[in-house]
Amino acid sequence: MGQEESHSEEMNLVQIQDLCIIFMKECPSGALHLHEFKRIFGVPSSSEEESLYIETLFHSFDTNQDNALDFIEYVAALNLILRGNIEDRLKWSFKLYDKDGNGRLDRHEVKLIIKILHKIKFQKTNVSSMTPSQICDRIFELVDQNADGQITLSEFMEGAQKDEWLMNLLKLDVDAKGWVIQNCGKTS
Repeated sequence: MGQEESHSEEMNLVQIQDLCIIFMKECPSGALHLHEFKRIFGVPSSSEEESLYIETLFHSFDTNQDNALDFIEYVAALNLILRGNIEDRLKWSFKLYDKDGNGRLDRHEVKLIIKILHKIKFQKTNVSSMTPSQICDRIFELVDQNADGQITLSEFMEGAQKDEWLMNLLKLDVDAKGWVIQNCGKTS
């Protein structure tokens, strides 16, 4: 088992190295802007949902909020997506949902991301028979422990780890690894 884990980590390191080479090739200035980020990950301009999702990802990684990813932000993002543990990915996922940055999720914020994910993930695979509103309602039923209409980070973390349905739902955006691996290198 240890060898399998080691091999998996080596694969991840190779993938990270490949993505870093792409960064240096695409961004010799050392700054990756949103339009370059979209090009690297092959997001077509015709796909509004994928474009909005990649913009949300980009801004979640732009920790100094200068509308560009420097090499350190880029590597940190890749490390989180490709090698991060579930707690770190859930914290990152929470940050993706928390559009206003107040440390709490309201229904509008959750529904916005669920709508994007629903269009990207569910409609292509027909995985869910629930609408985005129904998914949002169920998330709040499961996670909003004090029923105040807002979800804190601790409620989010606890709820996701206690409920299998919710964890599987969140894995669709928490586990962006497959999406990154599939889409990186679609450069035109």
